[in-house]
Amino acid sequence: MTAAPRTLVPSLIYAALTTSIVSSLGMLLVPSIAAGLEVSVSAAQWMLTLNLLVGAVATPIMGRLSDGVNTKRLLLVSLLVILIGSIVAGTASNFSVFLVGRALQGLTYGIVPVTIVLARRHLGADRADPAISILSVTVATGLGLGYPLTGVLASLLDFRVAFWFASAFVLTAIIVVAKWVPADGAEGRSRPFDTAGAALLSAGLAGLLIAVSQGAHWGWASAPTLLVALVGVLCLVAWTLVELRSRDPLINLRVVKSPDVLLANLTAIGLGAAMYMSLSIVSIMAQAEKATGYGLELPLFWAGFVMLPLSVGSLAGNRFVRRLGPGSTTTMLPAGASLMAAAALMLWGTNDDLWEVLVGMLLFGLGMGAAYAAMPTLIARNVAIFEVGSAVSFNQVLRTVGGAIGSAVVGAVLAAQPGEHGITIALGVGAVTATVVFLALIINQLRARRASARTRP
Repeated sequence: MTAAPRTLVPSLIYAALTTSIVSSLGMLLVPSIAAGLEVSVSAAQWMLTLNLLVGAVATPIMGRLSDGVNTKRLLLVSLLVILIGSIVAGTASNFSVFLVGRALQGLTYGIVPVTIVLARRHLGADRADPAISILSVTVATGLGLGYPLTGVLASLLDFRVAFWFASAFVLTAIIVVAKWVPADGAEGRSRPFDTAGAALLSAGLAGLLIAVSQGAHWGWASAPTLLVALVGVLCLVAWTLVELRSRDPLINLRVVKSPDVLLANLTAIGLGAAMYMSLSIVSIMAQAEKATGYGLELPLFWAGFVMLPLSVGSLAGNRFVRRLGPGSTTTMLPAGASLMAAAALMLWGTNDDLWEVLVGMLLFGLGMGAAYAAMPTLIARNVAIFEVGSAVSFNQVLRTVGGAIGSAVVGAVLAAQPGEHGITIALGVGAVTATVVFLALIINQLRARRASARTRP
């Protein structure tokens, strides 16, 4: 392994920030885009759903490809596709063309796993863990910066300007990666691509995500919802059977069954759902009128700043984990989950004033900085170096699936109970979910300590 340049980690972080910038073009702009492109707000929600669907499908494929010998090229091509998508969305004359751009932007969800592979490949063991820790929370950190910037640009100018800014940022990321990220080392391995596995996983995830994201609109017991969900489940069952029999699977499920990897993946689903439930409700509360009983009535210019404490907290949480050292990785999962549970409980109980919401966002950021930094590090330590990309990307997919579930729950609750009562119920479900994840992690840690004590002489 040749010595990696000092510019490698900053360059990878800059590339990973692409995910934050593109993600910030989501729920905050739905009302503006609905008005600008003359569609209903419910129809405009497809800009989120389609982006999420493409991301869930693309992420495991990008992760598997990143384990090969052309990882830098994969990163550059992916950024180029995201750039094209941003330009298409920014110049779209109608909503259909706009959705094409949002679909192309969906590749942004796979950027972080690819950067983690490059960090693991080019850095020594002593430098890889801190770099992976930073990269894993880059999205959360960047969201706290991207949302305010998006709100300012969209309110002062136009929502298209926000997409043009994203285009300019992605273009600079391409230049940074091309210039300062070294070519692939010898540790990448060229293996046959698991086409059948990729197709089945893509169909399965798409089926489930369409069902959970559209169930509130179609009806949870309606034939379309049940049919799409059934197809998704059957495809995922078939994918599992294919992967277990394949010599070169898209995702090595035998590795995923490792206790630490399984712990990180299950936590990703639970915390992803809890986080998205709380954050999506906060986004609604920020712009809602005070007359609703739950709104803060912030103009679009200021609404994005509600997420700023999330960025500050995630940075602080990540730095704390890094100072504790590699041995803290396992304990940081329950510690981070405890802060996220505390934040969700606080938002559920006290959200009448802006300062209460801001403190809740800060606690969420601290918890995310700790827990999300621990997950990929746990995975990277427990899989072979040529399987890091697929294993970490699978964890990223599970976070996305958790977020989609959280989004579906919020949609279903607000559809059944619109108004202040629905907001309270949705926040309560998020708080209970985060608390259950935290208690499960504590129980697991106590069991692990007991088992370790029994094996000692």
